[in-house]
Formats: sequence, C-alpha cells, structure tokens
Amino acid sequence: MNVRQVVPKDAIPSIDDPAFGADYFGDPDDLVIVVEPDAASVRPRAYPIRVLHYHEIVNDATGDRPIAVTWCPLCASAIVYDAVVDGRALTFGVSGKLADDDLVMYDRETDAEWKQSTGECLAGAFEGRSLAVLLAGTHSYERFAAEYPDGVVLQPPGGESETASADDTPATIRYDVEPYDAYFAGEGFGLDAHRDDGAATRTWDRTDLAPKAVVLGVERDGEVLGFPLERVREADGVVETTVGETDVVVFATPDSIHAFEHPGYAFEPTDDPHTVRADSTEWDVETGRGADGGRLERLPTRRLFAFAWQDDHGPETFFDG
Repeated sequence: MNVRQVVPKDAIPSIDDPAFGADYFGDPDDLVIVVEPDAASVRPRAYPIRVLHYHEIVNDATGDRPIAVTWCPLCASAIVYDAVVDGRALTFGVSGKLADDDLVMYDRETDAEWKQSTGECLAGAFEGRSLAVLLAGTHSYERFAAEYPDGVVLQPPGGESETASADDTPATIRYDVEPYDAYFAGEGFGLDAHRDDGAATRTWDRTDLAPKAVVLGVERDGEVLGFPLERVREADGVVETTVGETDVVVFATPDSIHAFEHPGYAFEPTDDPHTVRADSTEWDVETGRGADGGRLERLPTRRLFAFAWQDDHGPETFFDG
C-alpha cells in the first residue's frame, strides 16, 4: 500500500456541525448519499456529492448514533460508517494523505489514521480495527426528493478548501463549480490523472472492466463481491446471487446500484428502470419499498470505482455473471 502526504492536514475541512434544509441549491441530477435514520424523530437525509467534493467527511448523528458520511473523489467512494469504536465516539478529519489514491481519514480523539474505502485503521490506537459500514443509498437528488418528500438535504457551509485552489493553499469554495468533472470524464485514474502534472500515471491491465467503472461492494460473512453497475444493467438490472451465507439481490438503474437481502421472490424488470416486479407487486429498486407496503432489507455497501475495489480486494472479487 502506497501512503503519501499530498496536502496539509485539514486543508480539506470536514463538516462537523451539519445543517439541513428542505431546499437544494444544486441540479436535480446531482449525486447524493442518502441515509434513512434508524430514529423515527430524524428525517431522511441527503448529502450532495457537490458539497462533499470540498469537504469529503461529514460528522453527523442520526438519533443517538454518531456517523461519518465519507466521500473520496479520486475513488468515487461513498461510504457511511458507524463512528463509534469500542464504545467511544470518534470525529474524523481529512489527514491530507492518500493510501493507494484513497482518502486517509484521521480521528481527532486519538489521531489514528483510517483508510476511507475499507474503514481500516492503518496506524494509531485502533490499528487493525475497522469501522462498521452503515446502510445508505447513492442516487440522484431528483430521486431522493421524489422518494422522500419529508427528507432534508445538507446545506453548504461555505468557507475555504484546498479543493477550490490550484495549489495546496485553501481558497474560497464555489459550490457551483465541479472540480472533478475533467477527472471523471478522462481515461486516467488516481491523483496523477487528476492533477495532470506530467507525473507517471497508474496502469490498468484488464480489458473486461474500465478502471473507473462504478462498483457496489458487498461484504457478508467474511466474503466480498463487487458488482459493476454495467454488468448488472446488462442483466436487465437484476442480479441474484449469494455472498458468504447471505442470498442477495442487486438492482441497477441507469445511474445507481443497490443491494438488498433476497426475500426469495422472483424479480422481473418492468418498463420503468426504477421498479421491478415480484410477489404480485412492484418494488422501488432504490428504496426497496413495495407498492403493497412491504420493504426489502437493504445491505451495507460501499460504492466506488473498480480500481479502488481491486486495490482493496484483488482482481478476482468482481461479479462476472
């Protein structure tokens, strides 16, 4: 694992006192991380990637549960973690380091360092321990607003971030600017490809999958399997398989992918890419809600680029149909 200091510590500021509102300033097709709280008193929350580009971590709480909503732009990795380890609530910041081009977080309580895509503590008081992944979905703000009319969205806190700067000095944030558009559209991957500074870029030796293909990672009973969005879409948007000892069903829309515990139904696609049919009713593939009031059990997942999943788990851990 290649760990390197890239920018100063906290040059990308985490959001530690998040505010939420009913209105969103961005575009309807903006990607958001969606958390459905396990406390009835807390409304569903959307965390826009447009905001997370400049902050990467939101320290939040749903009810009495401290959580960390995390995003690494280079890996396109969206993961929500339980922020409690051994009964101790942690708050996270951006260390300024990358581990294999992935965000390295640090906790402010012990200064231990954590790899964002795996949740593993790389060094410090919790070395070798891993954060628990919580339930979350990732899809467009438009879908969030339609599916969760009582939901609220993270409001932009403003301030300065290194992401808004041409160098390592933080500059005033402009949330209407998409700082990673060129990176997402280009063929290269990793920090060097983003900076395009003439440094040697990483190589990718497989032709069956692009390095920046979107993958949904599922871990059950010590086994892992990464589901590429395109492969699930090629299967008419529905894949049924087993990970560890858990039967799972994975659904894909044109731009999102979601995993649930398989209830034993026979799922079939419909004309609407956001629904499937099973057990004499239709199911929303992004929320797992059935038209008859039923509900599928969402699985904890990691959404990220294929190269990051392969870095963490190896080349043989992708679903291949």
